[in-house]
Amino acid sequence: MGASKSDHFTDEQNELSTLFKALGHPARIAIIQQILETKSCVCGDLVQKFPLSQATISQHLKELKSANIIQGTIEGNSICYCLNPETLNKISSAISIFIEAEKCKGTRCC
Repeated sequence: MGASKSDHFTDEQNELSTLFKALGHPARIAIIQQILETKSCVCGDLVQKFPLSQATISQHLKELKSANIIQGTIEGNSICYCLNPETLNKISSAISIFIEAEKCKGTRCC
């Protein structure tokens, strides 16, 4: 069996791709913003905030958790979600590197 095309890229490039893919849906951005606003969230609270079903919210939470953007703790019958600061730092660093590289170019190509 042949190698996956992602095998041709560095671990860091593949990790950043996974992170940005997880951030590539407006519902997930809204969920992250809601978690930031309230400092923690329970899944049921999110269902009340957005015009999405419980199953859809759960799927978005699963994607964010798989990318390690959020982490959850079980409290009784609920799961409390918060953002993973280590992952947020990775995202922030990557974006900063992109911005700084563009600033250093001096001239624009387009």
